[in-house]
Amino acid sequence: MGLDIQIVEILNAVAGKSFLADWIIVFFASYLWYVMVLTVVGLALVTVLARFRYLRRKNGEFFILVVLSTVVARLGVPEIIRFFYNRPRPFEVFEGVRQLVEHSSGGSFPSGHAALAFALATSVFLVHRRWGILFFVLALAVGLGRIAAGIHWPTDILAGAIIGIASAFLIKRLFFSNQNTAV
Repeated sequence: MGLDIQIVEILNAVAGKSFLADWIIVFFASYLWYVMVLTVVGLALVTVLARFRYLRRKNGEFFILVVLSTVVARLGVPEIIRFFYNRPRPFEVFEGVRQLVEHSSGGSFPSGHAALAFALATSVFLVHRRWGILFFVLALAVGLGRIAAGIHWPTDILAGAIIGIASAFLIKRLFFSNQNTAV
């Protein structure tokens, strides 16, 4: 917990210092994952409109991978863990933490937003490596934003990342194990 506290203090120290910094933190913490999802939908639409049957089939597989892995990562595993373990959030524990995003108390571990963002990034990576790397950077920004906003601990983000990555690999193995989908 000591390293958790130190990282929260370092990242949250930026909060409340300037309008621009706060805007960036809030955007990363609350809205960046929407951009990620909309980008994947846009990529999917481009390939759906393609005339090549191979691209349409591959796009359908990609869409199934994205949907199933994000549902498992966001609505499945974290909610089961939270049912048994209710960890307080940083803004509940320390008076000095500046909370930039409104959030209910408890249920900090694991981060569902990080799980979703990393499941999405892993799904993209398994299909298209270059785009996947960009999505991993965005997923990391989501996690760092949630720490800087004072609503998650670093270990919450790490656990969410592990859940998201594992979910995408598990779904790929269960449904597409005989196919090499990476481009």
